[in-house]
Amino acid sequence: MEHLISFFEIPAADFSRAVSFYGSVLETSLSVMESEEERMAFFSSGAGETVGAISQAAGFHPAADGILLHLRVADMDQTLRRVLACGGEVIRAKTAINCDQMGFFALFKDSEGNRVGLHSQK
Repeated sequence: MEHLISFFEIPAADFSRAVSFYGSVLETSLSVMESEEERMAFFSSGAGETVGAISQAAGFHPAADGILLHLRVADMDQTLRRVLACGGEVIRAKTAINCDQMGFFALFKDSEGNRVGLHSQK
């Protein structure tokens, strides 16, 4: 499979807070779409492709366990500092992946209580 992941959604209890958190941590702007039943803020790839969203809808709740999503970042240390500055919590510090020079990973809890991973090559 060329691209296994089609789209991801990160649940938000407080939509505005979550959009602000991820926008600041990832140093990006997210485009927002709202309807009567759902609010979404979209992440774009470098090529402009929509790859995921922060979502708020009935029955869609943040969780600290379950599926674990890892976001690719250029600088793990700077990103983890922004996580803390934005009110998140580092669950696992930057850790080397000791196989085939796969880089580093870390885990954090976002503003909504979701557990999210980070991955970087350096």
